[in-house]
Amino acid sequence: MVELTVPDLDLADVPIVVSAWHAKTGQRVIEGDRLIELVAGDVVVDLSAPATGILAEQCVRIDDRPALGQILARIEPT
Repeated sequence: MVELTVPDLDLADVPIVVSAWHAKTGQRVIEGDRLIELVAGDVVVDLSAPATGILAEQCVRIDDRPALGQILARIEPT
């Protein structure tokens, strides 16, 4: 299982909010595909799939405020 976590966006104390998912649980994703969109203040960050496989789990929901290092998704490599 490959995990995607919240990276260090170097934005100090600005809260990070999940604004969109670009894939659904059970969907096949290709490494590099846009997977999730995070917003921190005026900054929008698209995170891509770290591996090719099936999106096994979305660990956060839209409008959640994940912490640095928190798991966002799990991908089952294929």
